[in-house]
Amino acid sequence: MISTSFSGNIFMNTVIVSAMAVSSVMATEINAADYGVLPGGKDCSRAMYALIDAARKQKVTRINIPAGEYHFHAATAERMQLFISNHDQQPEHPVGLPLVGLHNVELFSPGASFIFHGRMLPVVVMDSVGITLSNISLDAAEPFSAEGTITEIKDGKTTLQLSPASRYTVEDGHFLLTNNGRKDKLHCMLAFEPDGRMVPTGKSGDMAWYAPAEQLPDNCVRFAEDASLKGLSVGQTLVLRTYYRPHPGMLLYRAKDTTLNNVVFHDSQGMALIAQRSENITIRGGGCIRAKGRMHTTAADATHFSNCRGHISVQGATYEAMMDDAINVHATCLGIQKVESPRTFLARYMHGQAYGFEVMVPGEQLQFIHGPTLEPNPQLRKVEKVEVIDPRHVRVTLTEELPAGIGAGDAVENADWHPSVDFSYNTVRHNRARGALFTTPRPVRVIGNHFDHTHGSAILLAGDAQGWYESGACRDVLIQGNTFRHGLTGLYQFTDALIAICPEVRAPGAQKQRYHSNVRIIGNHFITHRVPLLSAVSAEQVSFTGNKVEYHDIYPAQHGGKPYLLKQCCDAFTLQPLP
Repeated sequence: MISTSFSGNIFMNTVIVSAMAVSSVMATEINAADYGVLPGGKDCSRAMYALIDAARKQKVTRINIPAGEYHFHAATAERMQLFISNHDQQPEHPVGLPLVGLHNVELFSPGASFIFHGRMLPVVVMDSVGITLSNISLDAAEPFSAEGTITEIKDGKTTLQLSPASRYTVEDGHFLLTNNGRKDKLHCMLAFEPDGRMVPTGKSGDMAWYAPAEQLPDNCVRFAEDASLKGLSVGQTLVLRTYYRPHPGMLLYRAKDTTLNNVVFHDSQGMALIAQRSENITIRGGGCIRAKGRMHTTAADATHFSNCRGHISVQGATYEAMMDDAINVHATCLGIQKVESPRTFLARYMHGQAYGFEVMVPGEQLQFIHGPTLEPNPQLRKVEKVEVIDPRHVRVTLTEELPAGIGAGDAVENADWHPSVDFSYNTVRHNRARGALFTTPRPVRVIGNHFDHTHGSAILLAGDAQGWYESGACRDVLIQGNTFRHGLTGLYQFTDALIAICPEVRAPGAQKQRYHSNVRIIGNHFITHRVPLLSAVSAEQVSFTGNKVEYHDIYPAQHGGKPYLLKQCCDAFTLQPLP
């Protein structure tokens, strides 16, 4: 078993595997088949653990995995105790591939498909350096959502033809998802056109779907719900789902120099990939791609980077049909609950899905944020000690006194853990919420991407100290050479323009310093209906110039069709004239 536990005043990990002993045997490559990791229907879990142990002992640099379909089962998986950012916390995670304590190893395949049975965390890369995964796809044996095509809307009722892959039952008039050994009530549904686009609802993509259900022959279900009242019609596909996020598809935790080459995620009940407290991550190709016969991919973000540093580079990937962003980069700030002495304060992880993971250790510098205005205090302070009280609370002692004026209601973030980002030449299409979200002061480059029918904003610059507590004010953002095609056909929180600069500021009138700055939006191509191209709150030094804008009014206008929406911004804006 591999577990994360609390010890002393910082987060510690105990790795309990026999392979931690270092062997004098040296090897450069090993073959998966030699350890019983074989394609076909057999459960590969235990054989894979032996393979990983051998790679660790022998200091292997490459593990060769032939093309084929490999199966992993939650019942035989290694258990790990982990807190994972932005997920519903679990007492333990069954893990398919625990890549823990490895150095400079590539898992290489010409085309392996890893299929995971049951609710589990497919891949963990933790306390490792230089891990590369190449030409591998990850999928669930049973999709986490059900999908049905509308075949009839009549007499106030809607009939769906459920897909063969959908796992469900109808009991006492209730439609229940039964995938992977559970019975879950529906929370909502999303609607897609036959060509894969989300239905342009003009409002949030999530729609309530609680109506009584009746099982019909031929895998059809009739709901006591008139879908036409929601703007839906025959031929569209509904993805029936919950909001539950127990496990991502892949977790990087305290991992350095990780590379994903053509790694494809077909399904996940949480994020596809989440990296936390990790450094230098490279993604080339791959992405979140629909499996044959399915409309949706991952149940949340495609890639999510929480409290990372170094450089994040994502190029040439395809992200489609996610239930959230293609990329989300942010830090996590903690709320200050009480100042106990001039050098000591009590802090709390504020969001119910983001706590327990490591945010700071002794020797690192902290940035203090005034809660109501989100203004950073210019005086950084170094950590002397972190005492874990429980998964939601820590007591922090500094090497010198807190900056003047900092107290309960303010927030604190780690000033040493913010990454630069290169998100270039990717395709983001047919997804819910947003295309890309950035909250980091390091340089961000968004170049040459194709944002195609993102249901909400294509790009959001966020930040808050009152909800998710996701921080890291942007200071250097270049958005250049991208194509934006008919985004914003639905409205979500913070997404009132194709490019939205929207931190949550409780007291904007009291600000002396704007939150985001130095954002250049130049040389892009917008093919759009009448929606705002740019909205900004609490921003300065923003330019929108040299962009080509084509209006094709195939969808209704949003916000009166105004090209720009500005609020609590200073005058340092350069905006090209638009009709």
